[in-house]
Formats: sequence, structure tokens, C-alpha cells
Amino acid sequence: MAGENNNSRKRPNILMTGTPGTGKTTTSSALAESTQLRHINIGDLVKEKNLHDGWDDDLDCYVINEDLVCDELEDLMEEGGNIVDYHGCDFFPERWFDLVVVLQTDNSVLYDRLRNRGYSDKKLSNNVECEIFQVLLEEAKESYSENIVMPLKSDNIEDITRNLSALTDWVRNWQPSS
Repeated sequence: MAGENNNSRKRPNILMTGTPGTGKTTTSSALAESTQLRHINIGDLVKEKNLHDGWDDDLDCYVINEDLVCDELEDLMEEGGNIVDYHGCDFFPERWFDLVVVLQTDNSVLYDRLRNRGYSDKKLSNNVECEIFQVLLEEAKESYSENIVMPLKSDNIEDITRNLSALTDWVRNWQPSS
């Protein structure tokens, strides 16, 4: 299931996406540890490197500057060996990724996770609606070749463990295209 545009990369690049609260960072961190790939949390990168256009009071988050983010990541992505962790996926170049994982969570589980994070009612409702309508899965399918898009259920520790095992196997079996 290797992507077709990996040039001379010796290690794969994975995009871990999904609605906030689906387990992207948990899964990405564990996968990075088990495979020695580099975990890049886009939210943290945006804050650390000031790759945003200010704060959105309405959504209670930074307005990321997608061009600055892509410029910052270009060399690392060409090198390979990255897990990019972000809730959006349509602005990254298609050539960067060999696998696009879309984590999905049952709405009641997601609601509880986001409520526990202290999300405002508006932000909570917006994110649960995104999950109900599978916005991130559709975005991934529209932005990347469908044969590299992998939706995975992420409701509990058993799902995360199973996903981690499957993804670790995928990384170990990945071969650069010639």
C-alpha cells in the first residue's frame, strides 16, 4: 500500500488525521515509539514556530498559516520517516504521504472526551457534527488516492492497541517505490 510519490525516501510518511478527540496524538506518539518514526504534532509546531495568523476567539484556537506550515515541513517530509498529526488534511501536498490514517470515534465517546477537555458547547457541537458527517474521512478521500486512506475505529484502548499493531506492521512492511 505504498504511495506512488515517495521519491527516494527510505522511511514512509504517515498522516494521522481525524476529528479532535479521536486519539491522533495518543496513536501517533505510540506509533513513533514503536517504529522510530518522527512524530510531528502540527498544533504544537504552529505554536512553537509561530506559524499562524492570530487567534480565533470564536473557535478558541490559532488560525494556522497553511503555507508557513508546509514551508516548515518540506525538507523533513522529503527526507521521510514522519508521522504528521493534525485534524485537517486537505492542504498538505499529496506527494508527502504514503498512508493517510483517519481515526474515527463513536459520537457518545467523542462527546465525553471533548467535554472532559473543557470544550465550549459551540466547539463541542461543531466537532461532534464533523464526526457524524465523516467530514475528515471525506476530506482525506478527496485529497489523497483512496488506496492510501485507512479509516480506523478509535473508541477505546483495545481499538488503539489493535490500530497500533496494524500500523506498526504496515511501517515494517513498507517498501519505497522504485
